[in-house]
Formats: sequence, C-alpha cells, structure tokens
Amino acid sequence: MIDEATLERAVLQGILRPGQRDALLVLAAETDGSGRMSDATTSLSVDDQMRLVGGGNDIFVTVGIVLLFSGAFFALRAIFPEGSLTIAPVLALASWIVAEIVTRQKRMRLSSTLLALVFSAAALSLLVDFIRSRYELPETLNAFSLLALRADAWPIGLVLGGGMITASIIYFFRFKVPVLAAVTAIAATGLAFLGAVLVYHDRMTSGAIAAPAPDQLAEVLSNALAVPLICGLIIFAVAVMLDLRDRERQTVWSDCAFWLHVVSAPLLVHPLFILATGQEVLSGRIEPGMTAGILLALMMAMFVLVALAIDRRSLLAPTLAYFGSVGIYYLVNGAANTTGIPPFALILIAVGAIVILFGAGWQRIRRLIIRPLLPTSLLNRLPPIKA
Repeated sequence: MIDEATLERAVLQGILRPGQRDALLVLAAETDGSGRMSDATTSLSVDDQMRLVGGGNDIFVTVGIVLLFSGAFFALRAIFPEGSLTIAPVLALASWIVAEIVTRQKRMRLSSTLLALVFSAAALSLLVDFIRSRYELPETLNAFSLLALRADAWPIGLVLGGGMITASIIYFFRFKVPVLAAVTAIAATGLAFLGAVLVYHDRMTSGAIAAPAPDQLAEVLSNALAVPLICGLIIFAVAVMLDLRDRERQTVWSDCAFWLHVVSAPLLVHPLFILATGQEVLSGRIEPGMTAGILLALMMAMFVLVALAIDRRSLLAPTLAYFGSVGIYYLVNGAANTTGIPPFALILIAVGAIVILFGAGWQRIRRLIIRPLLPTSLLNRLPPIKA
C-alpha cells in the first residue's frame, strides 16, 4: 500500500495532482484489508461530512498549537514595543513553518485549519499595521471621521481586502486548507460592501440623490441589504459549482464548498428574512400578520428544498436560527400567553424537534422529497441519494 509520503512526492514531481492525491487518501481510508468499502465510511459522500478532525493525535497537536502560539504572542509582546510591525510577520512565518510539517507532511485536518486561521489573523494584523503607518487614521472612528477618509477609503479597502484575498490564495495553493475559502469570501464581500457605500456616498455628495432624512434611514438600510444578498448568491453559486464538480465529496473542493455554504447562508437568510417578514431594520420589530407568516413559511420551504437537493445541512443552520429566534417567537407568542409557557421554551422545543428530525432522517427525507420532485437528468448531477 502506498503511504502518504510517497503520494506527496508524486504531487511534488507532477505525477499526481493534489486533488487526485486527496481522492486516493480518501479511497484508502474507505477500504479495509479485503479492499471492500468499510461501513463507517460508505456514507461519506451522502452525509454532508466535512473532514475537519483527523483523530486523537490531531486534537493533541491542536492543543499544542494553541499553547505554542499563545506563548509566542505574549513573549513577542513583551520583547517588542507596542505597535511594532515585527510581531505579525513572525507569527505568520511561524504558522507557515509549522504548517509545512503538520499540513504538508502529516495532513492533520483540525491542526491545519487552526494554523490557517493563525496565518490569516497575522496577515490581517500586518495589513492593519501597514495601513496605520501609511495613512493618517483618526484616533476615534465615527460617522464624521470616516467621511474625512473618503479619498483614502478605497485604497485602504484594497490593501485590506485585496491583501487578505491574496494571502489566502497563496496559502491555499501551498497547503490546500479549505477554511481559507471562507476567509476569501468574507474579504471579497467586505470589498463589495465598501464599494457600494462609496458609490452611494459619492452620489449623495454630488447631488445625484438626496441625503436621507432621519425617518428614511431604515429604508436606506433595507435597500443596502441588496449587497450582502447579491454576494451571498454569488458565493452560493460558487459553492454549488464546487459541489457539482465533486459529487462524491472526496476532494478538498468539497470541503471548500462546505465553508462557502457556511458564509453564504447568513448573507442570504438575513436579507430574505427581512423581505419576507417586513422586519424593521433599526428596531427589529415584526408586525404579526397572515402575509408575513405565509412568506416566512415559503422562505423556510425554499431553503429546506435547496438544502435537501444539494445535500448541505449547513445551509439550514442560519435559517433555523433566524426562524427560531424571531419568526417562531411571533408564531408562538399567542399560545404562550394563553398557556403560561415562556415563549423561549416553545422556541427551543420547536427548533430542537426540527434539528433532530433533519439530523436523524436526512437521507430518508431527501429520498422521499427530492427524488420524485426533480428530473433524473438533474438528480444525476447532484450528490447521490442514499438508497
């Protein structure tokens, strides 16, 4: 049997692509000594699993990484003066060096994810320090001081967002850590939102649009939700594309899709929830009514069907959070007032029952709903439904 070191050398010599190497490792883990698929791993492609923890040794090394970098951070803070530009590069370099062993050689999943986040945090700190040294930032940031930064706002955004995207891409192509897909998506979303704010600001200062009155602020904020909604749709589309590229969920691209779904879900749910329920952006109040209840139910059904079709429970997590925290409150508040049961108790019962239902019977629900609902041509492109 070929070991991981041999496969790694094959990648370095160009014999195998990284995706092929990952697929072979998954295949080796799925087979027992007789070459047959083991029962514990046959459901890998149909249970929305994300290969995050590699075992007890992975957790052990993760604890060591936390201790190592915590100690290194406080030691560097004691050695170098406050505001020094040395701490972030040292931590970034240290995380890269440790990743050469933990990620490139040992392929420890949880430890690799933590190292990637340490590198991202160090890169972010380095970019912030660079911006502070290059641009004159006000000591206190508020609406008026931010307006004074208009000339430098876009360059600062490009340095911060573009730098994070570049650092994430470089680190990803070296170590293939999926969580960096989420870091890249968040940075790109921040850049898009900054661009929309600057366009609105320029149109307002040029007189193309009138400045909003205090009573129009809620409407302006509601319209601004179009930016995260569009970004969420784009990120979701990229995640689905990666899912369709790897229907069996055996390569790193499937794990990247998982993290992209985690990022896209709140970007989609929050704007759609406000549009469906008419929730006030500033106060958070919802006017109870039949229309809001029907739209909320339709939105929930839409997300459930999409999540079932693409086999991604991660898409339902923020939906259930919003539905449980806000939507269910108004649906059960009347019943709580008549029975004396606290509303939060009914919320917990309802959300808990839904989570258990989908968690325990996910594949059965997929089979009962998605198989007769979608044509065979589309089913053949989606993640397979377990019989």
